[in-house]
Amino acid sequence: MSLAPSAARTNVRRLVGVLGLSLSVLAVEVVGGLASHSLALLADAGHVFTDAAGIGLALLAIWVGSRPASTARTYGYLRLEILAAVANAVLLFGVAAVILYEAWRRLSAPPQVASQLMLGVALVGLVINGVSLWLLRHAQAKSLNMRAAYLEVMGDLAGSAAVIAAAVVIAATGWARADAVASVAIALLILPRTWALLRDATDVLLEATPKGVSMDEVRAHILEAPGVAGVHDLHAWTITSGVNVVSAHVVLKSGADGPTALEFLCDCLSGHFDIEHSTFQLEFPDRRKLEGAAHG
Repeated sequence: MSLAPSAARTNVRRLVGVLGLSLSVLAVEVVGGLASHSLALLADAGHVFTDAAGIGLALLAIWVGSRPASTARTYGYLRLEILAAVANAVLLFGVAAVILYEAWRRLSAPPQVASQLMLGVALVGLVINGVSLWLLRHAQAKSLNMRAAYLEVMGDLAGSAAVIAAAVVIAATGWARADAVASVAIALLILPRTWALLRDATDVLLEATPKGVSMDEVRAHILEAPGVAGVHDLHAWTITSGVNVVSAHVVLKSGADGPTALEFLCDCLSGHFDIEHSTFQLEFPDRRKLEGAAHG
């Protein structure tokens, strides 16, 4: 049985659109940040650059991952999407560290900032990021890479909001350190969601049980199949986002009909757990005794 397309691969056009919008925000914020001497704008531009790079990595991984499986790589290159998510998270941690360091320097010696230009550029970024967020609103629930892009755009949106707030404070009070404070806020927005993304991607690489799948419930459903006496060596893991698999050794009762039990098991996992790819080794009790002796 061939694997279905990954969740990310079905939303390539949305990713390409978001990439184009992100590059537009990047260009506007770099020019605006340099012209206004705003670290907050440049920090947000750095964040957007990393996001654009991450989306580019995701698109590259999806393209490579679409290559067919071979005898050397029986699952093809689907796992590259998860590796791209890990690389994205590492990049985000690096950007956050650079922003925090530069903000610390500017808190002690804040430069003059053109607050009106800073405000105008941030408003443009806010609108464009809002469009990107709208494009990804549904797809982000189905793929780690789409979720990564969604979280990145959400962070960009929050970053634009922080820059707007800093520009208003500077214009109203003349307190130039608000620019550095906004930069710190942007960096702190990056860290928690980046950690969550890295954790989820690592779980996939470690072949942890997929989120939303209860192994106790899977075991109970298998035991309800006609003619099934027991189950062991039960495993569930994720190949890439949207592609979960299960394998198990299923012990049949004497005289049980194997094809009937197998059809029930496949339909059950597909219908109750949305797991389309399952592998079952059907055994009879005497085989279980042999396995126990071999493993002893």
